[in-house]
Amino acid sequence: MSTPTSTPEVKNAPLTLTDSAIAKVKEIMAQQSPVPAGLRVGVVGGGCSGFSYSMQFENAAGAMDKTFEFGDLKVFIDATSIMYLQGAKVDYVETLEGAGFKFENPNVKSTCGCGSSFSA
Repeated sequence: MSTPTSTPEVKNAPLTLTDSAIAKVKEIMAQQSPVPAGLRVGVVGGGCSGFSYSMQFENAAGAMDKTFEFGDLKVFIDATSIMYLQGAKVDYVETLEGAGFKFENPNVKSTCGCGSSFSA
């Protein structure tokens, strides 16, 4: 019986990160000095459709953050963003057109033409 290659769900985490997304984040983090404590994933107002995704490194969790551990990667998500990221999946993809992190979010009702913002 083969084992699945997808990342196991982290208990109570609103979103999932694929193995390739986790590996890429850890690769980029290792190049930072000092090495950050974790990754912040969030939703911010803006963009042509109302919201856009945010990913940045953090040295510590904020007062309103929940911390989720994907293996040895800590992911910080603020309380407001959690409701918009419920059920979302973050992947890292490399194509001929370029490479980057891709969000698949079941809460999105529409996206903009450039694909970098959404409405919920």
